[in-house]
Amino acid sequence: MVHATSIVERVKENLEKVRERIALAAERVGRDPSEIVLVGATKSVDVERISAAIEAGLEHIGENYAQEAWAKYQQIGDAVTWHFIGHLQTNKAKLVVRFCRFVQSLDRLALAEELNKRAEQIGRIVDCLVEVNIGGEETKSGVPPSEVENLIRQVSQFPNIRVVGLMAMPPFLPNPEQVRPYFKQMRELFERLKNIDLPRVEMRYLSMGMSHDFEVAIEEGANMVRIGTAIFGPRPIKGGEGR
Repeated sequence: MVHATSIVERVKENLEKVRERIALAAERVGRDPSEIVLVGATKSVDVERISAAIEAGLEHIGENYAQEAWAKYQQIGDAVTWHFIGHLQTNKAKLVVRFCRFVQSLDRLALAEELNKRAEQIGRIVDCLVEVNIGGEETKSGVPPSEVENLIRQVSQFPNIRVVGLMAMPPFLPNPEQVRPYFKQMRELFERLKNIDLPRVEMRYLSMGMSHDFEVAIEEGANMVRIGTAIFGPRPIKGGEGR
């Protein structure tokens, strides 16, 4: 059994290595590494490891399941900025708006309506990213690229939601270079939507790239990456969003 101290130190070392890789990827394409927001993807990661990463300077964490996230929030609180990065069931919106500043998986009008309603009840504004199914995969959530602008226009009517960017999880392919075309498509969509002039819409974040492919994502324009395994080690359960 690995000693707890070793686990904590390993997480801190991993985080530092990830930061170095982010910096190198940004510098390769003439970008400032400080503009890249690192979100630690913490699905099924224990609080001890998360706390170690926070102690080492991690400022954002992303969760996939509302109940699991809420349980961790009870222990960690507002020491970090919370992101919801998994598929969000409408009936869990009430819980998520209580502590998540960002919902990165807005993918339908009904969810926007519920998020707005619940945020209004507690006097909050929730920053949302529209999830794009850039690979057209039936097994994944997200809006087809052709429908993204229409959804943003509909969501802009809600006073307690701000649309602040796009999120995507392209197909998982063995070679990260194979994923580059999807990242490029996302950047082109993001750049086009930056010019949209709507209330409560400010396209600031392009969230894409995980442990396997985040360097390519950064080279193609991501300014928010969701990294789990490369920081916290392999998960005890099957992977998913935030690999």
